[in-house]
Amino acid sequence: MSRIGRKLIPVVAGVTLKVSATNEVTVKGPKGELKLLVDRDIKIEEKDGNIEISRPTDQIRHRAMHGLYRSLIANMVIGVTEGFNRTLELVGVGYRATVTGQEIDLALGYSHNIILQLPKEISAVATAEKGKNPTITLSSIDKQLIGQVAAKLRSLRKPEPYKGKGVRYSDEIVRRKAGKSAGK
Repeated sequence: MSRIGRKLIPVVAGVTLKVSATNEVTVKGPKGELKLLVDRDIKIEEKDGNIEISRPTDQIRHRAMHGLYRSLIANMVIGVTEGFNRTLELVGVGYRATVTGQEIDLALGYSHNIILQLPKEISAVATAEKGKNPTITLSSIDKQLIGQVAAKLRSLRKPEPYKGKGVRYSDEIVRRKAGKSAGK
């Protein structure tokens, strides 16, 4: 059995889980509602205030999906109760970001500013304190979507290893390289 797949998902007060006949899981909570279409072989049951995921056989395909769907449903429960945050730092001279509604305007050292349209499920806040690097904080109930948008932002100017300039996650450690050694 999968260690992750076997773990029960605790259902917090205020969260409702509904499984349709087509095996679509709907999780509703105080922050919103998320839906996920689960493979028809995977069984989802609610027992004693916990959600249990089970698989029919020990085939490789079933074993792989067992832990996957358990993690996805657990992330949905956490998302509708607490939500997810991802913080990015803009390291570099003149790098800055401004957020207006669902648009992020980024100045990342190119000849023009980059304007990125955010999905409606994500909210963003840009802060710039004196003496610190500007930061962008993304918030959402969908962990996969927030990770995808954060990765898109980071791909616009990846951190480079010599000076460390670029867009990086706040908890990311950039491995620095030594530059060219001086001449004779």
